[in-house]
Amino acid sequence: MFTNLRDDFPTLRGENAPAYLDNACVTLKPDSVINSITDYYSMYPGCGGRSVHRYGTQVSRLVSEARHSVANFINAKSTNEVVFTRNATHSINQIAKGMTWSEGDVVITGDREHNSNLVPWLQLVEEKGIDHRIVESNPDNTFNMQKFEDLCEEVGERLKLVSLSHVGNLDGISIPIKQITKVAHQYDALMAVDGAQSTPHMRVDVQDLDIDFLSFSIHKMCGPSGMGGLWGRYELLESLRSIQSGGQTVETSYYDSLKWAAPPSKFEGGLGNFAGMIASGKAIQYLSKLDMNAVHEHEIKLNNIITNKIKHLDAIEIIGPENANQRGGICSILMGDLPSHDIAILLDEAAGIMVRSGQHCVHSWFNSRGYDNGSLRASAYFYNTEEDANLFADTFTEAVEAFG
Repeated sequence: MFTNLRDDFPTLRGENAPAYLDNACVTLKPDSVINSITDYYSMYPGCGGRSVHRYGTQVSRLVSEARHSVANFINAKSTNEVVFTRNATHSINQIAKGMTWSEGDVVITGDREHNSNLVPWLQLVEEKGIDHRIVESNPDNTFNMQKFEDLCEEVGERLKLVSLSHVGNLDGISIPIKQITKVAHQYDALMAVDGAQSTPHMRVDVQDLDIDFLSFSIHKMCGPSGMGGLWGRYELLESLRSIQSGGQTVETSYYDSLKWAAPPSKFEGGLGNFAGMIASGKAIQYLSKLDMNAVHEHEIKLNNIITNKIKHLDAIEIIGPENANQRGGICSILMGDLPSHDIAILLDEAAGIMVRSGQHCVHSWFNSRGYDNGSLRASAYFYNTEEDANLFADTFTEAVEAFG
């Protein structure tokens, strides 16, 4: 279905294209994204939102178009609810450090969170005395709704925020965000979603989910490195403190006072990464032409190929449910005593297969279980093919049997 799109990606053109299966980390870039960066620096390298000459005006227009594309993609009510950030980590930190906290306020996260949705809350435990609670998953890493409801009931009116990853970068498992949000709102708590692994791979509609914040990384969405996004309900963004103040974050300033600018400018202090913003718009426009539900189904199909070919291996264990339909496009494999980094290098050097090895910034999950060796993770995207999946599975099997 998506094979013809491979020609849009320079690294996938030609006979020696790699089997790039590290998409949960960063995705490849199409020509339209790459060209937009070159165009900015070679044709209109000006300052958007400030200068009114032709360069500045062109940049302002293109950044505005990019913000509009993002807003449409996630179904935001207004472009003013879309903040350009460096990545999902930056976005989550803006939420955590921008809110007003009192000692004893409760934040609930999961037990499979990326450090980006764990460390900021641990900081607030130290700095503000908040109460950070973790809802435990089921043994197969799927979400335990009953434990979540029990935990909410236990903390009661002290619950201020629930912050959960929509899809785990550890295992590809998605959680019932809409149902979780309904419970959180019953306690007048806010719902923040780490959408780094969901927004690029499926239809994410912030209105339908009824959430309050969404963080995402555009470098995982065919966009440039160093670009992410934060969506929040406008009234909530108005109440957040900026963690990057200065420049255009204020409407005006005096020696002893200031007047904050309205969102999103309030959060985009300093000279903007205009090339990145424009290229982000091109990336989102590219994805907007795809059926995101079909993207998700395609990734599951590839994961099923991989899973069915390797699940018999005694030396390894797939993290999460055996059924790939519950793990999206991610197949993360516990390697036991096998050298995961060495096998990852071997896959690349021997067959041009690119995967991730290590603890994937989910150190807490691995440490709690004593898995010092981490895992080897293959993660697919729409431009991957059945040949990629088969090549990985066959070569990985040979490597495991050789090392075993």
